[in-house]
Amino acid sequence: MKIKLVVGLGNPGKEYNNTRHNIGFMVIDEIAKKLNILKWTQRNDAHYFDCYLDMAHVIFLKPQKYINLTGEVVEQFVKYFQISIDDILIISDDLDLPVGTIKLKEKGSSGGHNGLKNIEQHLKTSQYRRIKIGISNDKNIDTKDYVLGKITKEEKKILKKSIDLAAQAVLQSFNTPFNELMSKYNTKIKN
Repeated sequence: MKIKLVVGLGNPGKEYNNTRHNIGFMVIDEIAKKLNILKWTQRNDAHYFDCYLDMAHVIFLKPQKYINLTGEVVEQFVKYFQISIDDILIISDDLDLPVGTIKLKEKGSSGGHNGLKNIEQHLKTSQYRRIKIGISNDKNIDTKDYVLGKITKEEKKILKKSIDLAAQAVLQSFNTPFNELMSKYNTKIKN
């Protein structure tokens, strides 16, 4: 049976909890909550759980290396479990999308996101599926400080909905063609 891999991007460590760059982790946590997953495994610089959904064996992964080294962890899992590029879904934050925007893409560039850049480098392709969650951008704050900054109360309300919708999209991805998911979930959430 083919194994599918869903990766949420973020930085390990308590100091990065509730930061904009950790949206991918938050989506994986939301999926775990929806599936009532209580047991996580730690191995190869990652926290993950696996389960069967719609006849697919799926690994949900939170790499535990800094975001700019995420590709190393993803590559280890891809090689070990012999996962096809077609069976990978990456969830990340996106500075170029307004808060509340969700964008599913079949493939694309890293858009300057260091985690996606590192994944491309290690997988030697950008032809993997992704879900991007908008975190906006504040040009008055250094980009690094902004993405590593804590989510504000106002942002949290909207992002909670984005995270929930992204989690729903992931769970439906195992029995719905990706182009249908794109039509359904590529959206901007209103306050």
